[in-house]
Amino acid sequence: MSTANLTRAETAERSRAIDVLGYRVELDVLGAVDREVGTFATTTTVEFTARTSTTWLDFLGAGVESVTVNGADVPVDYDGARIALTGLHESNVVTVGARGEYSRSGEGLHRFLDPADGQTYLYTQYEPADARRVFACFEQPDLKAPFTFVVSAPREWEVVSNQRVVEREDTTGGQVVTFAPTLSISTYITAVVAGPYHRVDSEWSGGDVTIPLGVLCRASLAQYLDADTIFEITRQGLGFFTENFDYPYPFGKYDQVFVPEYNLGAMENPGCVTFTEAYVFRGAATDSQYEGRANTILHEMAHMWFGDLVTMVWWDDLWLKESFADYMGALANAEATRWTDAWVAFANRRKAWAYLQDQLPTTHPIVADIVDLEAAKLNFDGITYAKGASVLKQLVAYAGRDAFFEGARRYFRAHAFGNTTLTDLLTELSATSGRDLTSWARAWLQTTGVSALSLQRGADGCASIVQTDPRPHRLGVGRYDFDDTGDLVCVQRIEVDLADAHTPIDLADAPLVLLNDADLTYAKVRLDDRSLTTVETSLDRVRDPLARGLIWSSLWNATRDSELGATRYLSMAQRFSPAESHLTLLTSVLANAPYAIEHFLPEPSRDAARLDWLELTWRALWDAPPASGSQLAWARAVASAAAMDGSRAADIRSILEAGGPAPSGLALDPDLRWGFWGALAATGHADDADLDGELRRDDTGSGRTAYLRAKFSRPDPDVKAKAWESILHDRTLSNEHLGAIIAGFRAGARHDLVEGYGAGYFASIGSVWEERSIEIARRIVVGLFPSETTLDAADGWLATHADAPAALRRLVLEQRDHLARDLRAQAFNSLPDVTG
Repeated sequence: MSTANLTRAETAERSRAIDVLGYRVELDVLGAVDREVGTFATTTTVEFTARTSTTWLDFLGAGVESVTVNGADVPVDYDGARIALTGLHESNVVTVGARGEYSRSGEGLHRFLDPADGQTYLYTQYEPADARRVFACFEQPDLKAPFTFVVSAPREWEVVSNQRVVEREDTTGGQVVTFAPTLSISTYITAVVAGPYHRVDSEWSGGDVTIPLGVLCRASLAQYLDADTIFEITRQGLGFFTENFDYPYPFGKYDQVFVPEYNLGAMENPGCVTFTEAYVFRGAATDSQYEGRANTILHEMAHMWFGDLVTMVWWDDLWLKESFADYMGALANAEATRWTDAWVAFANRRKAWAYLQDQLPTTHPIVADIVDLEAAKLNFDGITYAKGASVLKQLVAYAGRDAFFEGARRYFRAHAFGNTTLTDLLTELSATSGRDLTSWARAWLQTTGVSALSLQRGADGCASIVQTDPRPHRLGVGRYDFDDTGDLVCVQRIEVDLADAHTPIDLADAPLVLLNDADLTYAKVRLDDRSLTTVETSLDRVRDPLARGLIWSSLWNATRDSELGATRYLSMAQRFSPAESHLTLLTSVLANAPYAIEHFLPEPSRDAARLDWLELTWRALWDAPPASGSQLAWARAVASAAAMDGSRAADIRSILEAGGPAPSGLALDPDLRWGFWGALAATGHADDADLDGELRRDDTGSGRTAYLRAKFSRPDPDVKAKAWESILHDRTLSNEHLGAIIAGFRAGARHDLVEGYGAGYFASIGSVWEERSIEIARRIVVGLFPSETTLDAADGWLATHADAPAALRRLVLEQRDHLARDLRAQAFNSLPDVTG
């Protein structure tokens, strides 16, 4: 195993041997503006006590130049990942001088050149273990310490870190910025951001505490930054969490920075939260997008307590922060902001991610067995986030909200600035709830899989709930009937405790019975025959958006599981989506329907289905209220559908051309224009001249990424061959540009152009994993998986590569399972009783 892949066992041993007292990290990025300069100077001074004479510091970079141990220069013993330390005393001061490498993968210190104005921007991203790409450190979450950062940078740059600036000194050709020491935190949540960022300041006051607030983005995006809206959400969140956690925000200031080419939605660095700049909307955005951004802001804020203040010992307990932040983000959104129905998005979008992940052969318990860093990197998944959050929502229903929050408060007070495991949390929650949560944790946190709940109606009027993979659930059962206006409304809701495979319930007959009404538990819900018949004719009459969302979710899960015909699902999507008023639900249906066409329908049925869906989206676009969120959602759906069927190519080009007919009120912002051009490119209706012209119109960071995707979407064998070559061999591509070329390679309906690359894929992924960073390798392994291949090809690789890295095998296993699901669905949807 590579020494870069730290294991749980060895980091636990190191933790028993040392205690870290503090770091001083000096970074010199004065040369960052010169693209020919690929490295930066990094000097770390770390103080620690030791109960051993030997240990190591972690560092991934261009080289280590010097090591000083307790004032004495010692020979450099560096293997490319670890710096060996020997001759240690009880108290030690070690200084390491090294050269770090600027990143283009979004890992470590990422450097971005803005094509809009030629400016250079830097930011760091570390989780789970990339701080060692920037400075030498003990790279594990349980070795917390205070950090003092000192950054040399160009004079005109904004420089931001976890703490406030205490000194800024002008020097020849630049500035030296010194930050106040942080509180005791883990390496992976330290941060440095530097560049000519545009900054807006404000503050929040709560009680006797005033917190300075900052929002930053690239200068070329300043005109699009809606800082006031972001500050509003931030203040609402700080008020909500401070009150409910009864523990003041501890990290002094709260900067939020929107950064380019980001691999994540956001990262919870205390005092310096980083976000994808996709949240700086360059044009029109739906209310669902604003809600999603608010949820992310609140998710990261919850981490200030769950994760930053109290941190897991090792990545097995990653859920102790991610599950809680996912749950708390939705809760705060629903209770502290204008998105009072935020649980609709949680039920329909976040849980869909969990259901998908939990049915893969690589699913794992919420409390996972994470033996090394490669496994940790892949564990930021739907189980750790969305299933964990769903289970916490069930815990609140089971133990009571007051007991849950009091347990959280006790947890923060008992473990502030420390590290915890599952046992520590259960101790506090059991004490406040008066329940022994050991069996609950065993059933929910230490098992895998998702239960399916269905209603059995007997001829005698009796009913029972049938549960596969039984677990204890507290859930609502809703009876829905038509009111005087013809709407379907809940006329009775009862709470039921399930534990067994069959649970009788006393429920009067109704046209629609909805299990898990109010979405209290984590389970797939099946509609009984009568309820499905009602839904099939009257889904648009269900007025409660959460109930409607649960029904849409049930329909989609049944389609994925080949229990509901894809054509039947598509029929409901076509009938009811134009009337769907909740934008989150509409967006989900507009994504699921084309997925069903491409993955679940047998190949002979796809052309007709593609055309039907394109025509539906086209009509809905023109019928949607002008300048509305639904109009924008339908315009994006047209772009997606038109990438698979070129029948509307001339009409779309007409919209793009100045003066051509277009739906009233449609805002043709750069992103939507690229969506349309990408569709034309994928069907062979746009050439290099078209795309080059659009790039001249939008020669920005986002524009260049969209250009690459469109360019490599064209249905031309030479284009696909060039894309393949670039993906595998061009090491100058950034993470975002690599992703765009992969998306272009896979785009469109001409699968015949890429099906010949399957053998090359399986021949290449071993070396890709060995030679590329894990983020870049993951994008390639997942993005290029040949969905046109047979299961035999994937099985053959797995059989002959049993000794491949576990993380690589996991990715291939997951893609193989998606393919197997597609093939099962296609066979199911070929049956006469399904198609007929």
